[in-house]
Amino acid sequence: MGTVILLRHGRSTANGSGVLAGRTPKVGLDDTGRAQAQALVDRLRTVPLAGLVSSPLLRCKQTLDPLARHRGLERVTESRLSEVDYGEWTGRELKTLVKEPLWRVVQAHPSAAVFPGGEGLANVQARAVAAVREHDARITAEHGDHAVWALCSHGDVIKAILADALGQHLDGFQRIVVDPGSLSVVRYTETRPFVLRINDNAGDLAGIVPPEPKKRRRSRKTMSSDADVGGSTGRKDRA
Repeated sequence: MGTVILLRHGRSTANGSGVLAGRTPKVGLDDTGRAQAQALVDRLRTVPLAGLVSSPLLRCKQTLDPLARHRGLERVTESRLSEVDYGEWTGRELKTLVKEPLWRVVQAHPSAAVFPGGEGLANVQARAVAAVREHDARITAEHGDHAVWALCSHGDVIKAILADALGQHLDGFQRIVVDPGSLSVVRYTETRPFVLRINDNAGDLAGIVPPEPKKRRRSRKTMSSDADVGGSTGRKDRA
């Protein structure tokens, strides 16, 4: 199984506007978001990438464009990584939404939250996790267990994926923070995921790259599913 970089799109023209943009068409990056997208080229310079997968929304495509051009990689569009369908809440001001009875459910019991005319957060997690695991299996089959790939999606979608990777109930996913332009990293193995980064905004990512396996006769080394007893000792030397 591979290692996936979960990238939230850069800051958009809707972020900070006080309006829930959701799937509103043509919401793109603002100047800060475009700078964050360009900075990805340098931030990921030490990370070999086997693939790029994106939500179909404009702000995610724009976030991956500079990296895709620099690496010569094709961006695969995945509808299951799209923003939450907020239904009738889409385009409404947050200051009015906080007065809705559903707001408290979204905050305290999100697994039960279903947006009027839209979808439930439990469904969001199910579709997003299924998409990540399917793309991870595809990329691993093509490039091996030590492949690293990146996807670009949205805040609540990434938080739902991280909650699953942490073995955390969806009702606790509001404890996770995922800023625009941030990176989170999950390494999948046969029995459990390992969460390597959450909401990383500037850190060195060289340490997320798995070491190349030593060549062995009649065997194929795979990523271990075992955790380090006593805690990790840091980045292991590449073989």
